[in-house]
Amino acid sequence: MVIVEINTRVRKQVRQFLSFPFLVYKNNKQWVPMLDMDAKKLLDRDHFSYYAESDAAFFMVFSENDKPLGRIAVLDNKRFNRFNQSNTAFFYLFEVMENFEAAELLFDSAIDWARDRGLTEIVGPKGFTPLNGLGMLTRGFEHRPALGIPYNPPYYPEFLKRLGFRVEREVVSGYLGRQHELPEKVALIAERVQQRWGLTVKRFEKRADLRKMLPYLKDLYNGSLLGTSGNAPLTDEEVKEMANQILWFANPRLIKILYKGEQPVGFLLAYPDISAAIQKTRGKLWPFGWISLLREFKKTNWININGAGIVADYCGMGGTALLFNEMADSVRGGPYEHADLVQIGLENEKMQREVSKIGIDFYKSHCIYQRDI
Repeated sequence: MVIVEINTRVRKQVRQFLSFPFLVYKNNKQWVPMLDMDAKKLLDRDHFSYYAESDAAFFMVFSENDKPLGRIAVLDNKRFNRFNQSNTAFFYLFEVMENFEAAELLFDSAIDWARDRGLTEIVGPKGFTPLNGLGMLTRGFEHRPALGIPYNPPYYPEFLKRLGFRVEREVVSGYLGRQHELPEKVALIAERVQQRWGLTVKRFEKRADLRKMLPYLKDLYNGSLLGTSGNAPLTDEEVKEMANQILWFANPRLIKILYKGEQPVGFLLAYPDISAAIQKTRGKLWPFGWISLLREFKKTNWININGAGIVADYCGMGGTALLFNEMADSVRGGPYEHADLVQIGLENEKMQREVSKIGIDFYKSHCIYQRDI
């Protein structure tokens, strides 16, 4: 076997790196590729803001007859390490055929690259920005992933265990069906929260109304990180990306912002699930893929609830119940029958406690793995 470090300025190598997952999942009906333009951006050192202060390397392993067997990215995220006072490398975009030796060679190369930069541990799968889905699927392989959330074969976690990784963190995703009635106490908590704490949820009907709210996103997200670890604040560029995603994919009625008076203090974001169209177009928007996406946007009966947070000073006051109660009201009046509540960290005890009261069935698990190097 041969290991090659990808030169991101050589188009042929970049295409080979980006196309490899289609070999791994060619017979898998659940996997959803990344949007082509998003995947390409990750290797664009001239235009992707991540590379302004951080670095990454990309490796592929080939058989002796030049058949691709696997790929991996390894990241030195300076901003994350500065914020968390750590020396951590991330691994990401890991894909491999069912060949343990190929996986071992990929991680050996990634770890050597990280060691050369003075990093002392490797964690992942974890992406370039906080907006990337994280973790390796360990439960729920029979279900299609929500848009942007990783999917992988069942043998990946076993390979990591054999390579000496341990589970550092687990995140879970839950299912809610239209037939599911929120417990009566959720509505009671929501009413009490409004009366006692003066918290309210703003409803949006038009994208123009959403646009006025977007400048608050950065403070909202970053304020929800206080007292947590393993994250990093959003930059202006990442907030712009999130704002574009909201304006592009969102149904305004599914965006919920929690207010204390005139001050936004929390959020719950949901989007129509267009994964089926992305599977059909193989992640390509151009020249005609966007038509499939628009059609799916109108006809899908799934939503992804992907993004929730409450500013630290207002956690534990019942704001989560209020947000979900408002979301349930919006969903009842629309075409949606299924909801995927995406990636809640098991270490977030306050959020877990409040979400558990809603009666959600947690049916997928992703694990983030760690190993000292």
